[in-house]
Amino acid sequence: MKDVVVMGGDDWLATRFEQNRDRLRAVAYRILGSEPEAEDAVQETWIRLSRSDTATIDNLGGWLTTVVGRICLDMLRARRGRPELPVADHSPVLADDVVPDPELEAIQADSVGLALLVVLETLSPAERLAFVLHDLFAVPFEDIAPIIGKSPAAARQIASRARRRIRGTPEPAGVDVARQKQVVTAFLTAAREADFSALLEVLDPEVVVRADAGAAAYGGPAAEVLEGAARVAQVFSGRAAAAKLVLVDGMPGLVWMRRGEPLIVFSFTVVDGRVAAIDLRGDTEYLENVDLVTVKG
Repeated sequence: MKDVVVMGGDDWLATRFEQNRDRLRAVAYRILGSEPEAEDAVQETWIRLSRSDTATIDNLGGWLTTVVGRICLDMLRARRGRPELPVADHSPVLADDVVPDPELEAIQADSVGLALLVVLETLSPAERLAFVLHDLFAVPFEDIAPIIGKSPAAARQIASRARRRIRGTPEPAGVDVARQKQVVTAFLTAAREADFSALLEVLDPEVVVRADAGAAAYGGPAAEVLEGAARVAQVFSGRAAAAKLVLVDGMPGLVWMRRGEPLIVFSFTVVDGRVAAIDLRGDTEYLENVDLVTVKG
């Protein structure tokens, strides 16, 4: 395995960097799941350190962790912009013909096995970074937040969401995801086509619609709570042309986007094949943390 190339500079700074190198490589490997990419991230961290004013750095270890985290985040985002390789193609622990490196094995052994690497591949870049830094390296959310461009509270939520995915949290008991998708799709179609009768059919007679202040500001129901199928159908008839079918934290719902950013999220409660409740959420903090995945209608 290649070592980080220390290109000149102060011997003291190089020594301090070498003292942190194993930790940086461990952080990078656990975020990226790739030995070559982890080495590249560590090398880039050294380059940035050598070009920085070290007199302004109070905590070198923390500074290096932050920098390598930002580099890894950029690499993950760039990776998403090109076709994904199977995990085996960029993870040395999965390749049968690679001679194990004792040092790398020691880095991987305590917390990153095959199963975790595979699951990490399903996370978004921000989720992956927040989970690895906090859960595996005990980095405070106050330090993670600026790396992913979120508040500490949002970073905590992102890590929590990643943790649920990794643990394979089951769907709520009694929820038929496929059936809910059918009902939400029927609601969306009827709303788009201004089909009042079809809306009444898909809505429970006592349906309730709740909107937070953010949703109301962008055209949600003015009333805090809207009740009754007739009133709800009247409000939504002809008004969902821009809505898209998505998974909202894993459950079928809708989202209204503008310039690629969510403005209002529609979460549905479906009972006996009809919409019993719709929650419209446009609160900024909620939109920063909700997990939205576009699905085919």
